[in-house]
Amino acid sequence: MPGEADLNALIAQMRPMLDPVPYVFCTFASKSMADLAEFEPIGLFAETEGLTALLPAERARELGFAEAEWFRRITLTVHSSLEAVGLTAAVATALADKGIPANVVAAYFHDHIFVPVEHAEDALAALRSLAESA
Repeated sequence: MPGEADLNALIAQMRPMLDPVPYVFCTFASKSMADLAEFEPIGLFAETEGLTALLPAERARELGFAEAEWFRRITLTVHSSLEAVGLTAAVATALADKGIPANVVAAYFHDHIFVPVEHAEDALAALRSLAESA
């Protein structure tokens, strides 16, 4: 299943869903992916500077990230193609117009937008409005 590639269809069909769990972006210079498995990461990415993990906030606290900024995940519940062009730009623009920072993570089936917890409801409303306008 390659997913939808047409931008207009993607926007019209997306149904943004807000995850109730807060997440933290953490970085580790000396931990492996195996070391972090027990902390239930929803994403891991190896960078030159270290391993980035997206962890549930409560699990991040266990690793010393008590003061880290919390994010909420909004999943665009439309199966977007990995070759789709423009969805990230459309979403980022809709959020930027409202002054909402966004961190986008694309996975095989869906795109996930991480926004600071204090902007979560406004971001969800902005993305729903974008979908309704398509």
